Amino acid sequence: MPADSAPDGQTAAATRIVGLGASAGGFEALKQFFEQVPAASGLAYVVVQHLDPTHKAMLAELLQRITAIPVCEAAEAMVVRPDAVYVIPPNREITVADGRLHLAPQLEPRGLRLPIDVLFSSLARDRGAGAIGVVLSGMGSDGTLGLQAIRSQGGLALVQDPASAQFDSMPRSAIAAECADIVVAPARMPERILQVLAARAGQGTGADVAGSESISGVLQRLRAHSKHDLSLYKSSTLRRRIERRMGVHGLPSLASYEEYLSRNPQELDLLFKEMLIGVTSFFRDKAVWDELKDAVIPALMARGAGTAPLRAWVVGCSTGEEAYSLAMVFRELVDALPVAEQRPLQILASDLSADAITAARRGQYPAQIAADVDPGRLERFFSGNGDGYVIDQSIRKMVLFAQHDVILDPPFTKIDILTCRNLIIYFNAELQRRLIPLFHYCLRPGGVLVLGGSETVGRWQSLFTLVDSRSRTYRRLDAAASAAAVDFPISSRPSRPLGQEAPVSKTTAHRADLQLLADQVLLQEFSPPAVLVNAGGDILYISGRTGRFLEPAAGKANWNIHVMLRPEIRAQILGAMRQALVERKPVELRGLQLDDGALGVIDVTVRSIHEPNVLDGMVMIVFREPAGPAPARPRRRRGAAGPAADAEVLRLREEIQALRQEMGASQEELQATNEELQSTNEELQSANEELTTSKEESQSMNEELQTINQELQTKLDELALAQSDMQNLLNSTDIATLFLDNELNVRRFTDRITRIIHLRESDVGRPLSDLASTLQYPQLGADARETLRTLAFSEKQIATTDGHWYSVRIMPYRTLANVIQGAVITFVDITAAKELESHLR
Repeated sequence: MPADSAPDGQTAAATRIVGLGASAGGFEALKQFFEQVPAASGLAYVVVQHLDPTHKAMLAELLQRITAIPVCEAAEAMVVRPDAVYVIPPNREITVADGRLHLAPQLEPRGLRLPIDVLFSSLARDRGAGAIGVVLSGMGSDGTLGLQAIRSQGGLALVQDPASAQFDSMPRSAIAAECADIVVAPARMPERILQVLAARAGQGTGADVAGSESISGVLQRLRAHSKHDLSLYKSSTLRRRIERRMGVHGLPSLASYEEYLSRNPQELDLLFKEMLIGVTSFFRDKAVWDELKDAVIPALMARGAGTAPLRAWVVGCSTGEEAYSLAMVFRELVDALPVAEQRPLQILASDLSADAITAARRGQYPAQIAADVDPGRLERFFSGNGDGYVIDQSIRKMVLFAQHDVILDPPFTKIDILTCRNLIIYFNAELQRRLIPLFHYCLRPGGVLVLGGSETVGRWQSLFTLVDSRSRTYRRLDAAASAAAVDFPISSRPSRPLGQEAPVSKTTAHRADLQLLADQVLLQEFSPPAVLVNAGGDILYISGRTGRFLEPAAGKANWNIHVMLRPEIRAQILGAMRQALVERKPVELRGLQLDDGALGVIDVTVRSIHEPNVLDGMVMIVFREPAGPAPARPRRRRGAAGPAADAEVLRLREEIQALRQEMGASQEELQATNEELQSTNEELQSANEELTTSKEESQSMNEELQTINQELQTKLDELALAQSDMQNLLNSTDIATLFLDNELNVRRFTDRITRIIHLRESDVGRPLSDLASTLQYPQLGADARETLRTLAFSEKQIATTDGHWYSVRIMPYRTLANVIQGAVITFVDITAAKELESHLR
């Protein structure tokens, strides 16, 4: 296929390209896939397999034996045409741009090569929603990031079922990253791809009248399920991602998909995740980070005074790469300054996806980030973690992650740097007009707003001034927006106006409520003071007057029994709480003294609650004054010992005993925790040893496979040389020779035979009876069959129509194992001998 042929523009632009990525065990998966590909699917296929860069690839020849569609090795600037297969050459990376294939040498070390991610990412850029990515058997995680890029553009992502893969690391990595639309065996993938494309073609783009109503119904169900309103997103984005889910299930219309949602509520979770697809990476768009490091952050630090921290808000942080990038840039800048000029930075990172926030908090990333993070930063701010990296704790502590809806939730304020990159492009114009004034309100005077490469502040030029067009950084102007212009998200939540509050009924209680009211009066007047707390000590309910026993602690308000109990009774009651929770029975404390300058002796009952189930695990603490008159508290004289001193000593002993019990219980808990940690450490050590063994076995297997590959390559070279020797030998004899199989089909022939029988390379495999020749020998086929039957030689002198004579000799074809596998026919030109014989006669 010529690489420089000019394609039809419309055909090249409309061709859907399927990218297939495979590694170890991938050939069997590719074989199953292409065996089911129809001859006229209208799709182009680009195959990327991890190949040894030092050996010649035979993948194209092997695939051509499987499928009827043409297979070729990709070349630079080759046009991608439908119904064709293009295979990556060794030691190359392949990309797609403007309907053409482009090759580049692989510069990374062998362990860091990710050619599948490279192809998929280029497909996402070039084909958009028309891109299709397929991840097959292989080790590692190559292809996962590429599938995420394809899905973010509305493309289709397929992953081989791990149960059918010889090596399931690559499929499992893609599935764990939740970037697989369809998970099936390779043999079913072509059918599923064509089904999805047919469903999308049948859906159209809003041609039916009920289209908008169906989308509204889907969004209402999604809002009721997730509590988030997506109606202000761009309708084209919503429709495209809904249609992708419809294509996965093979549903023909939005109405049928809404009905499917009513029968399968779990689909709402998948659809919500589909809406929140976010593609991000470390230090994405280098110009942005250079501008922040060289100009924006130094100006903000110089403007502030003292050591007050700067505040940053990363809106739509996804899995945290952008927030951590900002933290690393700030740390590099601060470490280069004198200590007196350094200021801390607090980063608030928010996203609507709970799964993305959870991943960001873990701070664990695959090995592919080495392509985005330079080695210096990778060594300084990351540590190895299995097959990936984990963010350093000093960077992790700078970022606070939170699930936050910028449309509905109140915003963060007093911000110095606000980044909202490649998010508002998914919102409609109305929501964009609402968000820009809100960002202005959140920023401090002189604060900086950073937008995506295709985003602007729109008509709000009076609120921001452009700092740098390449990085899309804007500085907040002091001219404040009017109050009416700032639409706070909290006002968009459905709430009932204050004027619509139903007035409290002033009617007298019904007679049926008299018992309840009487019980309340009795409890208030005659029941002892009591406190209901949970296992952690948080006060949930207070009954009666507990002011003598509880007092607020100084500082921030804290409604916890551990800090609110009076100091002289705290140790005993807390010890009784622990005992009641462990033994699950009431604990009585008698004669506790309060040091309040009055007659302060109380009894306390601590009881754990088991029923009803709502109160299970809680503790009720009841304070009671002992019955009968309390003994008078004698005055203490200096230097005199008396009953008061004895009572004080007794109280202190009781406190010490309670503290000892509490310390003993804490010690037992710590001992149990220590044993659990030791057990976990042993399990991890065992797992580490198993992984080390598996690694060694894999390395050994890899070496064996490499040796076998070299041996096979040597044998192939030897076979190719032997075939060349045989071909040269046959041609040098100047004897026309024809090789047939047992069915008398053409297997091989020499160049000389073409003068007698009209043969071409494409005639290999054709039967002898179909060939035209100049021989006057109609019994040639019959004599050949007789030779195969009797294994006896046959030799005849046959004339041709052009006046030549040939000695035709037919003999059986014997293998080295003495097995008959066809016949050999030789044609020796005896025209000169015949002419001499005729002359002599």
